[in-house]
Amino acid sequence: MDIMEPASLLNKARKCLSLEKDAIEATAAALNSTFIDVVHAIKATMLASNKIIFSGVGKNAPICQKLVGTFNSTGTTSCFLNPTQALHGDLGLLAENDLAFLLSNSGETEELIQLLPSLKRMRCGTVAITAQPDSQLARETDHLLLYQVPQEACPLNLAPTASTTAVLALGDALAMVYLDIRGFTREDFARLHPAGSIGKTLLLRVDKIMRCGHRFAKAADTITVLEAIMAISQAKCGAITLVDAATDQATGIFTDGDFRRCALTGDNFIQQPVARFMTRTPMTIRSGSLAVEALKKFEKNKINALIVIDEAEHPIGLIDTQDLPKIKLL
Repeated sequence: MDIMEPASLLNKARKCLSLEKDAIEATAAALNSTFIDVVHAIKATMLASNKIIFSGVGKNAPICQKLVGTFNSTGTTSCFLNPTQALHGDLGLLAENDLAFLLSNSGETEELIQLLPSLKRMRCGTVAITAQPDSQLARETDHLLLYQVPQEACPLNLAPTASTTAVLALGDALAMVYLDIRGFTREDFARLHPAGSIGKTLLLRVDKIMRCGHRFAKAADTITVLEAIMAISQAKCGAITLVDAATDQATGIFTDGDFRRCALTGDNFIQQPVARFMTRTPMTIRSGSLAVEALKKFEKNKINALIVIDEAEHPIGLIDTQDLPKIKLL
């Protein structure tokens, strides 16, 4: 085996990636109303409390399993059906009105063609995902999704490469479009991924990220601007929560930005009551709320600090917008 120059090896790798990119771009350009029909079929299947089935052999089998994982992770009940095992008892996996996706590059995969009569007998909807519009699967299924493969990335044009990339991308497109039209949210995703880092972040409560104790500056709204700035500096945060001394409920918030603005009012501003310059009726969030709810308040109201209150509406902490990137909420 000849040892190639590094530049030659990199060029071959780039050529492979380029051919796979070409297959995805060609598939995207060829999308038409049949894609929309399949999305509607998925929606109807889910509304009927049925499930999505993916079936394929060879290289398509792991692609099916990956798509099952993608659909399940976004709340669309799916499973993989081995077509060979299906004819030996695994048809019990199916229920009437399930929707079966049959993946075959040639559209002539014998195991899938043998499976079709059973699917129809059980009144399952069928979708062929193939590169061949004139194949048997394309003719005999309810819906047809075609992907385009100008050339396999294999130098011999034999090993499934660009074709498997295209079918995987097409399946992902189905999952993402359906996710979007059904209004699947970040909170829904977190609920289905409680053990993952994304889920842990999205299920995080404000109590875990708020500044409290010595890091939370709070004082009666009768203090001066100087006293407020000293409290902010001591807490090493960007704002102080001002409260009514009698009720301990928030009456305002005073930030570093407020300090800069009040500095423009005159030489003696430092001794003025902070209530003169504070922002009244500050934004608050209830203890126990999800951190993503805090993020929504930051984005909607264009604020830099959010006061956390308990059930009695007493301020117990502060969330600074600078803390959000650290926990990957921004």
